[in-house]
Amino acid sequence: MMRVEMLSTGDEVLHGQIVDTNAAWLADVLFQQGLPMTSRSTVGDAMTSLVDTLLARSHEADVLIVNGGLGPTSDDLSAQAAAKACGIGLVMQQAWLEKIETWFASRGRTMAPSNRKQAEIPANAEMLDNPVGTACGFALQLNRCWMFFTPGVPSEFKIMVEQQIIPRLKSKFALPAPPLCLRLTTFGRGESDLAAELEPLVLPEGVVMGYRTSMPVIEIKLTGPASQQVAMEQIWQQIRLQLAECTIFEGTEGLPALLARELTAREFYLTISEQFTAGLLNWQLAAAGVPLSAAEILPHQNETLEALVARTKALATRQHTQLALSVGALEQDEVSVALHTPEATWGQRVKFTHGRHNQETRQKVVAMMAMNMLRRWLYGSEVSTGHGWIDVLETVKN
Repeated sequence: MMRVEMLSTGDEVLHGQIVDTNAAWLADVLFQQGLPMTSRSTVGDAMTSLVDTLLARSHEADVLIVNGGLGPTSDDLSAQAAAKACGIGLVMQQAWLEKIETWFASRGRTMAPSNRKQAEIPANAEMLDNPVGTACGFALQLNRCWMFFTPGVPSEFKIMVEQQIIPRLKSKFALPAPPLCLRLTTFGRGESDLAAELEPLVLPEGVVMGYRTSMPVIEIKLTGPASQQVAMEQIWQQIRLQLAECTIFEGTEGLPALLARELTAREFYLTISEQFTAGLLNWQLAAAGVPLSAAEILPHQNETLEALVARTKALATRQHTQLALSVGALEQDEVSVALHTPEATWGQRVKFTHGRHNQETRQKVVAMMAMNMLRRWLYGSEVSTGHGWIDVLETVKN
């Protein structure tokens, strides 16, 4: 089996000063191509460490994707380290240098001398195009390993992987069929509770069940070889039935995107009023393209659930929208949420059962609860429902 590895470079990554989102993205892309990432490591901005790591991985990995260290500053050492590991020098790519100079000139800027190093790659390397940045990438063979060197800027890294690296891997290697991965996301039940219900299921050979918690949701993932597609689909139907009450979407679409699709198809507009969530609900829905008529953020105010329900109904009438969502204030671990629809207006008052979650997490939970109320109404389910770690204290419908 091919060993496909990633090496992230930079002191800021090594010491946790930035989150390495490139690694998570790459792992998912490789998985979809039938090339699960075998391992991932991180090394700082030290020449000796870089060279030693490249040499060590060159005897173990079939493919190594090196991310970062192609910038113009003194701590960008990837090209020099690669050349040193190969025992060769750097060569200036004149065409790329001219492209960098043109890039700066087109923006009315003078290129700094330090940017010249971004056009230098090891003498035995093949240059990789970067259509959105000034650092070219490169690929080379070191011992048994085919190494790709990429910029750390996410937009540049991703386009280079998609346009330069994946096609080369497909042409060089006979890639296996991508594994099947079935996903659904739940809201309102804990991981141990879900596992207790699903673990007794007998999975087909080579198929594994995974759980990924990202507060306030939990993703269930069934992964297996393409040869087990029929058996996986059969067990997946059972999983879907068992988790139907708490499932908020399937695949990777996301709940805001699902709501955007449904409301657009039905030509519904939504009005939002927020207190405790402080604009989070509006931001999530607007970013997904949900058709919004208006949104307001109100200061903290004490009001009963009945008052919130009445205010939500009046808000929809005032804005001439079919739908309205309101989030009230947090008072003594309690918060109310109301949904107005053409059919009726619902409200529920809930209480956080323990204090281990900070305010940001609670805001995410309440925003998800509000969106889920709308989803449940759209699909004909009971709007007010339990939420596992949250107690429903009171419900209203009028």
